[in-house]
Amino acid sequence: MREVEKKLGSSPDGLTQAEAQKRLTQYGPNEIEEKKTNLFLKFLSYFWGPIPWMIEAAVILSAVARHWPDFFIILLLLLANSVVGFWEEREAGNAIAALKAKLAVKARVKRDGKWITPPARELVPGDVIRMRLGDIVPADARLLDGDPVEVDQSALTGESLPAERKAGEAVFSGSIIRRGEIGALVYATGAKTYFGKTAQLVQEAHTASHFQKAVLKIGNYLIMLAVALVAVIIAVAIFRGDPILTTLQFALVLTVAAIPVAMPTVLSVTMAVGARLLARKKAIVSKLVAIEELAGVDVLCADKTGTLTQNKLTLGDPFSVNNVPPEMVILDGALASRADNNDTIDLAVLGGVKDKDSLKAYDVVHFQPFDPVHKRTEATIKSKDGKAFKVTKGAPQVILELSANAGTVKVEVEKAVNEFAARGFRSLGVARADNDGQWQFVGVLPLFDPPREDAKATIATALAMGVKVKMVTGDALAIAKETAKKLDMGANILDARGLGDSKKQETPAVAESIEKADGFAQVFPEHKFHIVDVLQKRTHIVGMTGDGVNDAPALKKADCGIAVSDATDAARAAAAIVLLTPGLSVIIDAIKESRRIFQRMNSYAIYRIAETLRVLFFMTLAILVFNFYPLTAVMIVMLALLNDGAILSIAYDNVHYKDQPEAWNMRMVLGISTVLGVIGVISAFGLFYLGENVFHLDRAHIQTLMYLKLSVAGHLTIFLTRTRGPFWSIRPARVLWIAVLGTQIVATLIAVYGLFMTPLGWGWALFVWGYALAWFLLNDRLKLLAYRVFDPVKARISSDATAQISRRAYELYEQRGRQDGRAVQDWEKAEREMKKRITR
Repeated sequence: MREVEKKLGSSPDGLTQAEAQKRLTQYGPNEIEEKKTNLFLKFLSYFWGPIPWMIEAAVILSAVARHWPDFFIILLLLLANSVVGFWEEREAGNAIAALKAKLAVKARVKRDGKWITPPARELVPGDVIRMRLGDIVPADARLLDGDPVEVDQSALTGESLPAERKAGEAVFSGSIIRRGEIGALVYATGAKTYFGKTAQLVQEAHTASHFQKAVLKIGNYLIMLAVALVAVIIAVAIFRGDPILTTLQFALVLTVAAIPVAMPTVLSVTMAVGARLLARKKAIVSKLVAIEELAGVDVLCADKTGTLTQNKLTLGDPFSVNNVPPEMVILDGALASRADNNDTIDLAVLGGVKDKDSLKAYDVVHFQPFDPVHKRTEATIKSKDGKAFKVTKGAPQVILELSANAGTVKVEVEKAVNEFAARGFRSLGVARADNDGQWQFVGVLPLFDPPREDAKATIATALAMGVKVKMVTGDALAIAKETAKKLDMGANILDARGLGDSKKQETPAVAESIEKADGFAQVFPEHKFHIVDVLQKRTHIVGMTGDGVNDAPALKKADCGIAVSDATDAARAAAAIVLLTPGLSVIIDAIKESRRIFQRMNSYAIYRIAETLRVLFFMTLAILVFNFYPLTAVMIVMLALLNDGAILSIAYDNVHYKDQPEAWNMRMVLGISTVLGVIGVISAFGLFYLGENVFHLDRAHIQTLMYLKLSVAGHLTIFLTRTRGPFWSIRPARVLWIAVLGTQIVATLIAVYGLFMTPLGWGWALFVWGYALAWFLLNDRLKLLAYRVFDPVKARISSDATAQISRRAYELYEQRGRQDGRAVQDWEKAEREMKKRITR
């Protein structure tokens, strides 16, 4: 270590801020520089792939056939798709990068003799850092003097068990401190670390979620349908002896128009918009697909401390044994605490010491921090008169097992713990070991963590939304039941000590009891993983909250892992969503937002399928039956260009989230879209008949007429698919109707004045608008009928009543303000009023 210190020009006292800044310039930031793609090459990549190839082939065929209007319009479509896709993906990437920057790890560093917490990227060789349970090692470092620590290097070496590291040994960037607390001297940063990279704290999810896979299946279905129908058109054209070049060009353009070119862009934009909205509510999405997974969550396993409760512990009047003065119990507990760690329990115990100066009479020779395995802290103390002794505090049952006098005090201690638990207090056992080295149990410290003011209303809202909140706590069974009672969560709390671990296959009876439980007490980290596993096997979509290093496996296992505020680096790395503010309401907001996103994507999928069916079947039947091309290639391209451009605005649309978890209903989606598509084909042929047989228009004017009809009626379809009820039931977002109105004004002007087509005139244009609107109103009625057939809503009076009660009550609660003392009373009053109203 002396050689290392000499080489680094440092010591256990660390560096000065000025020297650190100088070294930062010399060595560079403590991070692996990401390989950035050349923006121009990235843009060119949008011209490579099956869909761009089809468009490019159509451009070449147009040039060979000397159809220059077609050539320029199709080329414009190609460029427009590339520009929009490139820009939106870049914006989404920038937004997610900005959100991830908020999750940057901080390190505890000694600079100028003081401990500070700069971002880990500012570490330099020679820095002295302090690491404790749950921290990710921010750089390669040599351990300074202190107790051995256990380090989890599984992410780097594949070792399944934590390795012990002693003073003087190296720990590597990216490993996790599993047990203990120690200082270290940084000797390598950034690309110069042993493994060549730091821990990837925010993992990008490259796998598609369930919902993305379903939407992409729709895309593949539409492509196959388009290719099949185009093959029929080409075969008939060859049989009839039509010009093969023109037929091929038209077939390619029709295929391009049918393919959902905008689908990947709509997906990424909608997800990015959702992530930004959640960020405003202090929920950072580190894996974008988690937003979609949240929509289906029906069970949420929530930590009690800090999520359901305020995590503001206050010390009550202690219980002591053998006539030990209560203030001595508090003093011993305080000596076994450390303020530097900013631990809520330690701060509560230290805050209970009335005479702060009394602590100055003692020196802490050695301190053993809390860890989840031993469930206690321990300190070796030396008083000013030279006497040495030990103190420890932790779970009462753990401290009793240590104590030599456990046999005589166990009954009264357990009675005191149960009485505290019945009042909602957590208990800490305190013991002391004097000269003889034997631990003597001295008393119990009661700690009270009151429920959060918004917890009761939020749990009711979650239940109304079809999400069952299950409490998960390491506290005693009695405390868990008392807290659950106060929050109206139900009294069916299981003692997790009776459960197995991840390797155990539970019996159907035990699995059912886990499924029906309202919560779990005395939970260890391995129990969390097991609970999630059992619930998933029983077909539940599970969300799990956590904050500790040992929560990481359960957070990864859950369908949506959520790291609560003040979580360890390891928990944040494993989670899909990281909360920056305490409480459950943020999670409920996230679930609501995810369901809104699901609704937007659902309406887009129905719209896209219906439109593709409408254009494909109308064109195919018109060519096969009437030997007439009702649209030119340019018209098809312009139709696709205007419609796909405007549909991006659906990412910002107003929607109502469902009061039940979302699940992809392919029968309903395909059924509704097919009905709307078939009706569209009928209305298109109706206009075709009127134009040719009633008004006796020539074929050129009929083509323009059909172009305007398909454009207007097609975009009106989005106002049908965005609501399950009548089209007026949910007001569209301003950006949506402005985008649709804008593109249809452009389409109307093109048809009226004849840009690349025969001019139609204002009279016929107004007629088409009236015709399309009339069918729009009829389609809306038929859509409601189709929903009754393909997705009947069963009468769920109790569920609907609960939803109405909770939603209205929660609105009143938030209007009054969370901090207002009258808020809870108003919420309960609103609940009673709504029950009476629904009963009537």
